[in-house]
Amino acid sequence: MKQKGKFRQLIQSDTPVLIDFSAAWCEPCKAIAPILKEVKATVGAGVKIVKIDVDQNPQLAHQYQVRSVPTLILFKDGKVKWRQSGVIPTQQLLGVLQA
Repeated sequence: MKQKGKFRQLIQSDTPVLIDFSAAWCEPCKAIAPILKEVKATVGAGVKIVKIDVDQNPQLAHQYQVRSVPTLILFKDGKVKWRQSGVIPTQQLLGVLQA
């Protein structure tokens, strides 16, 4: 996801896009992976889930003021609809996505 244009195109979708800003060295990021997998299995095509490594994409992390990982940001039609840092329980995340 190195190109800003590609990222912008991705978040312009009318399908909600959940971006998981994470890092390979981050233990909470590893803990959220199975939660995101379960969420994807539940919502299916209703949401796109994309993982972005902040170490490989520092300009995107800076642009969206990601100060800690994991940070989840939900986009729809190019706009930020919700964001949270840290691990979030599956049911709580499902509630956000289904709202």
